[in-house]
Amino acid sequence: MDVHAYLNRLGLGDHAGHPPSVPALHALHTAHAERVPYEVLEIWLDRPTTIDPLDSARRIVAGRGGYCFHLNGAFSALLRALGYQVTRHVGGVQGTAGDPAGANANHLVLTVTGLPAPASPDGAWLVDLGMGDGLHGPLPLVAGDYEQGGFHYRLRPSEAEPGGWRFDHDPRGSFLGMDFRAEPATMAAFAERHEHLSTSPESGFVRVATAARRDATGVDIMRTLILTRVGAQPSRTELTTRADYFAAMADIFGITFADVSRAGRDALWSRLSTAHEQWLTRRAASGDPQPAATPPATV
Repeated sequence: MDVHAYLNRLGLGDHAGHPPSVPALHALHTAHAERVPYEVLEIWLDRPTTIDPLDSARRIVAGRGGYCFHLNGAFSALLRALGYQVTRHVGGVQGTAGDPAGANANHLVLTVTGLPAPASPDGAWLVDLGMGDGLHGPLPLVAGDYEQGGFHYRLRPSEAEPGGWRFDHDPRGSFLGMDFRAEPATMAAFAERHEHLSTSPESGFVRVATAARRDATGVDIMRTLILTRVGAQPSRTELTTRADYFAAMADIFGITFADVSRAGRDALWSRLSTAHEQWLTRRAASGDPQPAATPPATV
């Protein structure tokens, strides 16, 4: 891994010499959340990805993002290179109350240990950049309620994973919560789930082209052609032109598609437009009084 290039991507080029500490971990986490988008667009560009952390780090350095296997995988490798004690865990995102809770491996979770502080006397922290509209900074791995930029979270022992933990999302979030196991995991634990999420017609990532970027007061989310701001000054915008879409992706999410040919961008726009029109048609046929509401959240 090119640690300096990764830190430069985060705007923290002078951070390599900093010893592990709680303030340094917060700086790394918040910079990553604000500068590296959660996104599934490689799927929509028909460009298969691996979940190898070094491959993911190279894509991040090149200006792209990814979903949990990519973002948390790469970040765990960066933290280890900087001297942090990092553990990967099998997690599971629960979309709605109708979905089963539990760590079904659709999510990779990180914890960092060895950093005691008043908020975390035993030095353990939940570190997670892969929830899209989730954490802005790390949370003490201590049961309780937490506020981050107007969002309310809760950590508690998991009822579905004995010995594990449960993260309850803010009611405005795109999913209900997430459970993760206490024991360490390797990246191989996520290979099968990555294949499903990136290729199956049943996958939310295949059905909805999603990007998200968290900041200190909220989150910007693009779902196909609907741009939503959740948090401070909430808003919703339907993007109706190719120029508006690519401008929003560059200005808000930092995704310029610089390595995608004109033909590739044209094909992406065609796929997005078709998916959006199909969704509008389904909404209208269902008699929904808000036919232009935001597409459903993905897991």
